[in-house]
Amino acid sequence: MRILVIEDEEKVANFIRRGLEEEHYTVDVTHDGKTGIDMALKGIYDAIVLDLMLPGKDGFEVLQELRAADNDTPVLILTARGSTKDRVRGLDLGADDYLPKPFHFEELAARLRSIIRRSSVQKSSKLVVGDLVLDTTAHLAWRGDKEIELTAREYELLEFLMRNKHRVVSRTMIMQHVWNDPYNAMSNVVDVYIKRLRSKIEFDGKRFIHSIRGIGYRIKEPNGDE
Repeated sequence: MRILVIEDEEKVANFIRRGLEEEHYTVDVTHDGKTGIDMALKGIYDAIVLDLMLPGKDGFEVLQELRAADNDTPVLILTARGSTKDRVRGLDLGADDYLPKPFHFEELAARLRSIIRRSSVQKSSKLVVGDLVLDTTAHLAWRGDKEIELTAREYELLEFLMRNKHRVVSRTMIMQHVWNDPYNAMSNVVDVYIKRLRSKIEFDGKRFIHSIRGIGYRIKEPNGDE
């Protein structure tokens, strides 16, 4: 899982990064609000740890812009500003939880697990692209009345693509989320698995997975036979 930490205090940010990496998360860190918004909108994260006292744009502005852009990534507000008014404002703007400083890392990790778990439960158990359906509860895929047999890795890749349908995802993003290894994006493992998926889901000539030259892949509804 991938976490974005938007925290201007470098010592605090590094403390959070080290702790989350020990919990086997992939962690990106930035120290200002504007960059945080850009990263949150361009990347794909399972949760965001957001400080309120940020240079440029404060945490409230960051949260407001993310929710206005229909970004529903779970957000944990982390700040020294502990007044009830600030907590209420943050929650009203769309934060999922609030943790005042100073804090114990164990509590931060537990709260992150909680908001990620709640977010997962709220997501639909069925992902649909055209007549391609993925049941994330039963871990089954089918087109029409034909069930598609997938290996565990093929399933993870298809789920990631379908959760981001119509969106271009880079090889680095795929390696981060499916293989938890962002450093081997230049290997051909992604292309090999994309080819396998295509052979299984595009059996009648309808194209679902599109290659975006020099970037990555996108899945979308086929427009007739392609």
